[in-house]
Amino acid sequence: MTFLMLKKIDIDEVFRGKNAALYKLLPGFIFSYLKRIIHQNEINRFIEHHGSKYDFDFVKAILDEFGIQTKVIGAENIPPSGGCIFSANHPLGALDAMAMLDEMGEVRRDVRFLVNDMLMNLDNLKNIFAGVNKVGKTSAEALQEVENVYSQNIAVATFPAGLVSRKQFLNGHFGKYVINDLEWKKSFISRAKKYQKNIIPVFIDGKNSNFFYNLALWRKRLGIKMNIEMLYLVDELHKQQNNTITVIFGKEIPFETFDKRMSDSEWAEKVKEHVYRMGKEKLSLKFETSS
Repeated sequence: MTFLMLKKIDIDEVFRGKNAALYKLLPGFIFSYLKRIIHQNEINRFIEHHGSKYDFDFVKAILDEFGIQTKVIGAENIPPSGGCIFSANHPLGALDAMAMLDEMGEVRRDVRFLVNDMLMNLDNLKNIFAGVNKVGKTSAEALQEVENVYSQNIAVATFPAGLVSRKQFLNGHFGKYVINDLEWKKSFISRAKKYQKNIIPVFIDGKNSNFFYNLALWRKRLGIKMNIEMLYLVDELHKQQNNTITVIFGKEIPFETFDKRMSDSEWAEKVKEHVYRMGKEKLSLKFETSS
């Protein structure tokens, strides 16, 4: 099989492709700033050195570039074959997915990861990534692609929250807070039942900077709907240099577990709570349905 060299990142081209009308309205200095905070030059230098690598080799190159070490707990819980769904918390912008994929790739290679479709611009990961549109309206074609991925007899990886974890104040007031995912969407539960696939819960340990969390907090408090903080995720990635990311794979949850005792949304919340319990105890735990 012959691969083409990964094309370099071009912010202007990406925005023109996503929303040509908006691109024409924005002044040039906006794009200059965006190129700086996403480290366009650094990304393109990386592409020059590693653009011929694909799939799991490219994943490993990314981790090596940032000096990231991974520590895995519960690797024996990764099924070596068969259809299943890996559902994880989303503490970081990209390195969490890379760390998880790297460990999964040690066991199996038939993996598709549902990601923000902006990441689909990384051609060298297109065999692993399946796009979920987080910018603008999700098209019927994108929804059908997601459905096709879930229907295959492969390992599907997903971040049910859809967004990176945020700072959440306890009792809704300033003071004590936790860094947790927002609501987990029910789709992974619904698909597990529809396609009779067991779920492997995954906890990933990681944290972004206070700048990122505070920006997200104040953006929300000011009533700004646009997810501005997402623009800083690549910058956050560069702040993770030489860190160790712990990935905990929990014990498989049979799809039959998700019966009519609870709604799919309630089951999704239950799995989310279980994932954070694994993170707190640093253990690969069995899923308990009791309160």
